[in-house]
Amino acid sequence: MLNEFWATAPTRYKVLVFSAMGLIAVGIILNIIGNTGGNQTLAFASLPLIGLGLVLHVVGIVVRGQSIRRNLRR
Repeated sequence: MLNEFWATAPTRYKVLVFSAMGLIAVGIILNIIGNTGGNQTLAFASLPLIGLGLVLHVVGIVVRGQSIRRNLRR
């Protein structure tokens, strides 16, 4: 089951993973642009995006763990 988890993963897990990756990527890009351009407001504004992406990533890990535990009980 673990080898094919992505194929059988719940849709909410996939949405969480891609949302987390997208938010982290946008946050990092904005942070780089803000820091190289000297725009501290943009650099600081990017930090909540990165933080939210990390929180979504942890939620995705919890969802995945619950799904695996549920499938192992069967």
